[in-house]
Amino acid sequence: MSTADTGTTPAQGASPGFIPAKDMAVIWVLLAAAFVAILNETTMGMAIPHLITDLGITPIAAQWVTSAFMLTMAVVIPITGFLLRRFTTRQMFLSAIALFSVGTLLAALATGFPMLLGARVVQASGTAVMMPLLMTTIMNLVPAASRGRMMGRVSVVISLAPAIGPTMSGFLLDHFGWRAIFVVVLPIALVAMFIGWRWLTNVGETTHAPIDALSIVLSAFGFGGLVFGLSQIGGLGNGASWMPMAIALAVGVVGLGLFLWRQVVLQKEDDALLDLRVFASRDFSLSMAQMFLLSLAFFGSITVIPLFLQDALQLKALDAGLVVLPGALAMGLLGPVIGRIYDSHGTRILLIPGSILAAAMLWLFTTLSTGSSVWLVMVAQTLLSVGLALSFTPLFTASLASLKPKFYSYGSAVIGTIQQVAGAAGIAVMMAVFTTIVNAGGGTEVPAAVAAGTRTSVTIGAVIATITIIGAFLIRKPEDDGEGPQHGGH
Repeated sequence: MSTADTGTTPAQGASPGFIPAKDMAVIWVLLAAAFVAILNETTMGMAIPHLITDLGITPIAAQWVTSAFMLTMAVVIPITGFLLRRFTTRQMFLSAIALFSVGTLLAALATGFPMLLGARVVQASGTAVMMPLLMTTIMNLVPAASRGRMMGRVSVVISLAPAIGPTMSGFLLDHFGWRAIFVVVLPIALVAMFIGWRWLTNVGETTHAPIDALSIVLSAFGFGGLVFGLSQIGGLGNGASWMPMAIALAVGVVGLGLFLWRQVVLQKEDDALLDLRVFASRDFSLSMAQMFLLSLAFFGSITVIPLFLQDALQLKALDAGLVVLPGALAMGLLGPVIGRIYDSHGTRILLIPGSILAAAMLWLFTTLSTGSSVWLVMVAQTLLSVGLALSFTPLFTASLASLKPKFYSYGSAVIGTIQQVAGAAGIAVMMAVFTTIVNAGGGTEVPAAVAAGTRTSVTIGAVIATITIIGAFLIRKPEDDGEGPQHGGH
């Protein structure tokens, strides 16, 4: 099947931001599929206690249900840039949603832990493709004047799905058991696959470059080693051996170095698995640095705060979830509004107040104690989410808009990879600090110790977030007159 030309030409007489109905249909299909995939990603954390009981496994083994998913994402996402250029939109979407559906079915039918673990790996292989595919398609189909608005809808998916996931999971676990999580998700995925098969059209141009097997192996060792090593840092606070962490990080660093060297060699012939020429764009590089720091601060902090609510303020798990829910909802619902502001006024009007607000709320979290009001935490968490919403949508849009169309898929892959690695690093470091302080103070049974651990760990996030205020002044909306970016990505 032939592919469509890159980009979209507005109908005669239409506004510069006009998006044809057939293109919007493609975007809605991908948005729905991405929502289902990310929703599934966040559901299993709540199920770990049930898995331990039902499958007769240890807590460490049960944790691999989520760790294996994260590791697979870290390995697959970096190679999606190449795959999205090598294969058509339909081929990539149908392959991804089919992998996700098969993994979901296997998980629902799992007769034991090994089968469930394998099913999660298959699921993650499909999930990893969804967001890069969605963002690349938006950049190819949506005129420059409307990209912020459409990326705002992507932020709805990224924010609302994780917010709804644990709540849905908790309900299903209480009433039907852990298999019900997969039983509910499967038909939704199958409907998305049918709609995509029936109506999805190809977007952009494909290449016939050969797949470099060595790059795939180096990517797996590099990114997989880094994420696995970072995931082991949290155990150090509980007295775990540092050797597995050190070995994994060493393998990751060496593998990543060799992977990057290999890409520099291959990109001379346009055969790179992850083309690093995206970093020739100043705005892309600055946006990625900003996104790395924000993800580092954000993901670590949102992991610690629910523990504070449950162990320091003695809230039940459901109540703790309700405290952080308004922030997630605000972050998602504001996405389209923030996107429109980006389209009209650019980045700084959003990034500067967003970074200041996020940093201020994290500094406020450093004052938490056992006497802190639940309402204070709720308001601060909501404002933190608003600050991040003001940042992520313009960063997504400005970074990709600064690239030439042939680099959109690679840019999308870099964004996903940076979020995975930064998120893993932020969670690992803050949880290690949190656990060390809490154990020194008497354990999670001592509310004051939990509060002290929260203050210390969140201070790291506050310092990192403060640095992003500088970056907010440097990133600008790329000039785009419809003929591609004026700089970078050559």
